[in-house]
Amino acid sequence: MAERTGVIGGSGLYDLEGFEVLEELEVKTPFGMPSDKLIVGKLEEREVVFLPRHGRGHRYSPSNLPYRANIYALKSVGVTRIISVSAVGSMKEEIVPGHLVMVDQFIDRTVSRERTFFENGIVGHVMFADPVSEPLRQVLLAAAAKVEGLTYHDGGAYVCIEGPQFSTRAESNTFRSWGVSVIGMTNLPEARLAREAEIDYATIALSTDYDCWHEEEEDVSVAGVLETIRKNVANARKVIRHALLDLPEDTPDWPARNALDGAIMTAPEAIPDAVHERLGPILGRVMGS
Repeated sequence: MAERTGVIGGSGLYDLEGFEVLEELEVKTPFGMPSDKLIVGKLEEREVVFLPRHGRGHRYSPSNLPYRANIYALKSVGVTRIISVSAVGSMKEEIVPGHLVMVDQFIDRTVSRERTFFENGIVGHVMFADPVSEPLRQVLLAAAAKVEGLTYHDGGAYVCIEGPQFSTRAESNTFRSWGVSVIGMTNLPEARLAREAEIDYATIALSTDYDCWHEEEEDVSVAGVLETIRKNVANARKVIRHALLDLPEDTPDWPARNALDGAIMTAPEAIPDAVHERLGPILGRVMGS
C-alpha cells in the first residue's frame, strides 16, 4: 500500500497545483487536540496529509504548540514520513534571506516543552544522533534543484530556541560560534517525537532574515520580511510538489522505521494497560498494542 506523507507548516502550503482536498479530519489524541484539523488529500494519486503547525490564523506560539498531539495525530492516520517547513533566521553570511536550507542536524535550546511519549509508566531511549532522515532529505534536495532560480543549501545545523522571544545579540553570537546555520523555534521537539513515532522527518528551512548577530545589516522592515516569507513559501510549495511526486511509494527500510527496536527499557509485564492504550499507534509495531 502506498505510504502517506505528512507536511507540517503554514496554512497556505497545501495550495499546490493539482492537489485535491478529500477531507478535513478532527483527530482527538491522548495528548489533546492537534494544532488544527488534518487536511487529507491527493496529488496525482500520492496521499498527503497537511497540518498547519500554528493553526489557521496562527493561534499557537512556538512554546505552547501541541507537539505530541500533532505527531500522534499524524501517526494515527498512517503518516510514515514528514516534511517540515519552518521559517528561520540565518546564522551565516552566505545564507541570504530568501534562501532555503535542507538541514541535517539540530541543537535543542528549548527548556519548557514536553518532548517525549515515553513517561508515566514506560521508559524509552531512542537513538537520535542523526535526527534527519537522510533519504527524505535527499529527495528534498533533488526537488529543490528542479525549481528555477532557487538558491538552496545542502546541510547545516538548526538551533531551536524557546519562543516567542528572539535571541539576544550575545546568544546569537554564541550560537554562531557553534557553527550553526539557522535559528528557529519549532523543529524540536517535533523531530524527536517523530523519531519516537518511527516517522521519517526532514526540514525545509526558509531563511527570512539574518539573526541579530548581523550588526551591519540595515534595519529590516516588517514589510520586507513578509515579502521574503511570501517568496519563500511560494518556492517551498514548488519544492514540496516535486518531492511528493518523486518520493518512492514504499520506503519500509528508511531510517526511522525501526527506531524503537531495543529502545523500550521497561519490562513488558511492568507496562500498565493504560500506557498500551495511550500509546497504541506508537507501540503497535514493537509491542502489538
